[in-house]
Amino acid sequence: MSTQLVSTQADPDPLELLVRQIRFEGQGIHSYELVDPEGAALPPFTAGAHIDIHLAGVVVRQYSISNAPRERHRYVIAVLRDERGRCGSRALHEQLRVQDIVRVSRPRNNFRLVDGARRVLLIAGGIGVTPLKTMAHELEEAGVEYEMHYCAKDARCAAFAEEFAPMRASGRLHFHFDGGDPSADLDIRGLLNQPRDGEHVYYCSPGGFMKACAEAAEHWPAGTVYFEHFKALERSPAGQAANDALDHFIVRIASTGQEIEIAKEQTIADALVQAGVAMETSCCAGLCGTCKVRYLEGEVEHNDFILSDEEKTEYLTACVSRAASKVFVLDL
Repeated sequence: MSTQLVSTQADPDPLELLVRQIRFEGQGIHSYELVDPEGAALPPFTAGAHIDIHLAGVVVRQYSISNAPRERHRYVIAVLRDERGRCGSRALHEQLRVQDIVRVSRPRNNFRLVDGARRVLLIAGGIGVTPLKTMAHELEEAGVEYEMHYCAKDARCAAFAEEFAPMRASGRLHFHFDGGDPSADLDIRGLLNQPRDGEHVYYCSPGGFMKACAEAAEHWPAGTVYFEHFKALERSPAGQAANDALDHFIVRIASTGQEIEIAKEQTIADALVQAGVAMETSCCAGLCGTCKVRYLEGEVEHNDFILSDEEKTEYLTACVSRAASKVFVLDL
């Protein structure tokens, strides 16, 4: 995952890591190997995890860890330079150098491998391969059957060619190059047409590839399809209208009874911080789960991309959620 983020709270327990190596991995793609300056083991992570990278000022970027979870001595991220983006990836490409010390969050994971699958399908579009690569490593070591499909414009745009060579030779990894013509891309609907018993699918990509995967997997059993967005999608007009239904609402803090009015132009997270209530945020787009908080009463309009239907009955993301009732109570 990679998205430009602005943090309103300091990381409570950051790491100061050394940029040990920067590698060219594909057209516009660099990988960054981050290690402890003294050679100590890093905090553990699981497949699908991401870290925050802090650069100049309070700007933060989130990137998925791509190496095998057993490698406790390093985190490796891969970054595609996006000239059309909001300077996030460009800033990282331009600022980070070998031997730099960079502030990094501890790993967090909203895209975990779920136990119990007999077989796993991994579907990657472009730089969306990064969290799926570490899943492939973990599945390989666990002896779980898997198959990975990696879609890119051409071979020059595909990252990690050397590391993927053994997977490709074994038949577990399949490249799909469309030459820039989406009609020549992977037949996602055909691939996901008949789910096998005990099969799970994970997909990650920027852009419309995500929608294509979601539509192709609509008939899969509940609890077998998992995905991660790289950036927040544009809200539909209907969704925006729902947001406008309540211009103002009240958040009550359960532990103190404090009531905080949330204006139309405010997020819950911003209003809480301004009122002196501790609230850590990171992505401010409903993507990372940093500001996930339990609510005890009230109706919530959820605008995030990470909470399951079950989680939404208890939790909201304070950076994007809105109230569907005049008052609701937070478990703070």
